Amino acid sequence: MSTLYRAQILLEPEQHRALADIARREGRSLSDLVREILAEHLSQQDREAEMQQELEAIHTLAELRAQLQAKHGIVPVDPLAGVRNEREEDVAHLWSDGG
Repeated sequence: MSTLYRAQILLEPEQHRALADIARREGRSLSDLVREILAEHLSQQDREAEMQQELEAIHTLAELRAQLQAKHGIVPVDPLAGVRNEREEDVAHLWSDGG
């Protein structure tokens, strides 16, 4: 087990009763239960922060795309798709002309 630090917290009576009941039912200490709840909450906070960063990155990319469109006109969604389509048209044209 890792090093544990003593922390004193104040709980409302209903909170203490509910936690004590859960700990008793699960055969665990109140401290163990509180540590688990805190770990889950902190993990959730990390996931939410990561998601927020990803959403901000998507927003930044959308703004950059809008700036590029304003400056250079329409920007294809998939630039490689355009090149690929042109190549396929060239190949089809060569085959239709007999090589």
